[in-house]
Amino acid sequence: MKYLILIKSNPEWSAEWAAFTPEQQAEGMQLYTKLTEELQEAGEFVDAEQLVGPEATKTVTVGDHGAVASDAPLAETKEFLGGYYLVDVASFERAVEIAGRLPEASWGGVQVHPILAYDAAADTSVA
Repeated sequence: MKYLILIKSNPEWSAEWAAFTPEQQAEGMQLYTKLTEELQEAGEFVDAEQLVGPEATKTVTVGDHGAVASDAPLAETKEFLGGYYLVDVASFERAVEIAGRLPEASWGGVQVHPILAYDAAADTSVA
C-alpha cells in the first residue's frame, strides 16, 4: 500500500538550517540520502522531494471568474510543508517506522497518510 509521508518545517528550523556550515548541511542531507537509498534497495521508494517555502505557495479557489491563485497558507501558521516521501510498503507500521527516521519526527513534524487506491478501470463514473 502507498503512504504519503509529509515533512513539516517552520521558520525557526529553516533559520537554524541556514546557519549551519556547508559541512553540517551536507552531513544533515546525508540522513535523507541514506534513507532514500535504503528505500530504493528495498523496493519501497516511489518518490521524494523537498518543496519550495510558503512564500512561493499559492492557494487556488474557483469563483465566478474562474480559478484564482492567492498567497498561501490561508490560516496563520508557523508550520509549512517542507517535503515528502511517497512509499509503497507492506504496512502502516512500516510507513511509521520510515517516518520516525526523519529528523523532523523528533518535534512532531511528520505525518503519515495512507493513499486510497483508485482503479480507473472499475470507475463507471468516467465516460
